[in-house]
Amino acid sequence: MRWGAHLPLVDFGDGGARLGELCDVVCAARELGFDTVSANDHLLWRRPWLDGLTALSAVVEHATGMTMATSVALPAVRHPVVLAKSVATLAVLHNGPFIAGIGPGSGRADYAAVGVPFVERWRRFDEAARILRAVLRGENRLDASPDAMFAPVPDLAPQVWSASWGSALRLRAVADTADGWFASGYNTDPTRFAASRAQLDAELRRAGRDPAAFPDAIATMWLYVSSDAREAAAVVDDVLAPVLGRDPRTLARYLPVGTADHCITVLDAYVRAGARRILLWPVRNPVRQLEMFAEHVAPHVPSVDSPRAF
Repeated sequence: MRWGAHLPLVDFGDGGARLGELCDVVCAARELGFDTVSANDHLLWRRPWLDGLTALSAVVEHATGMTMATSVALPAVRHPVVLAKSVATLAVLHNGPFIAGIGPGSGRADYAAVGVPFVERWRRFDEAARILRAVLRGENRLDASPDAMFAPVPDLAPQVWSASWGSALRLRAVADTADGWFASGYNTDPTRFAASRAQLDAELRRAGRDPAAFPDAIATMWLYVSSDAREAAAVVDDVLAPVLGRDPRTLARYLPVGTADHCITVLDAYVRAGARRILLWPVRNPVRQLEMFAEHVAPHVPSVDSPRAF
């Protein structure tokens, strides 16, 4: 099983992360055996949210050897060439693999902020994703003058993964065009994840691709490990449910927020459903939470042979 850590970009009322804490989180994650560090993308949200791409650039020197990822960025909100420039720069600066996870996003406010109709998000996303992939792969020279170029580019082009909550239409698009799939940790459950992965495998075979070579990860899996069940319940009821707009009972059942035993049970269910990589987002005290997870949870979640290729 492979574990990743989200940068703590959101201020949940405790002041939000500063540069030193972001760096501490990445260093702790690397030392504790996490192999991925990622950041999500919002321009506007219900709580203060640091810019994900800027945050990744701030910690790039501490993530040597890890995979860095956007999980996900919004090419329909950020112009795809502008996003490609940021991704390529990060991939050049980073000493390790880089995954450009992209999706349309579900935040109406992000689209309103840049004057893009929310109802057009999927059409715009598909076109923006096509441009982004072509630019990062060197297949699109853009409409530039003869003495202008898109450079520098990394020696190894970043993989471009697509996010989907599991609809049949979008899983078909993932199979046709993407290098990997990001599922959403708070918009799924083990049964739904297994069903979506099975459908994705069928679409991959239809497209002439090998499912065993097609990676996935569950992103935005909120984490809070506590020996006090009431404290953990308050994290769900008072922190996560109001800002996510989700039923707290569902969140409590399918997120690793609770006692160590509860977290083990939740993550074991995802492993049994076929999950091979999960990106955890500590709600508060991120370094301590990663330490708690590494000590009390990770050793008790079954390992999995032959994870799908990254």
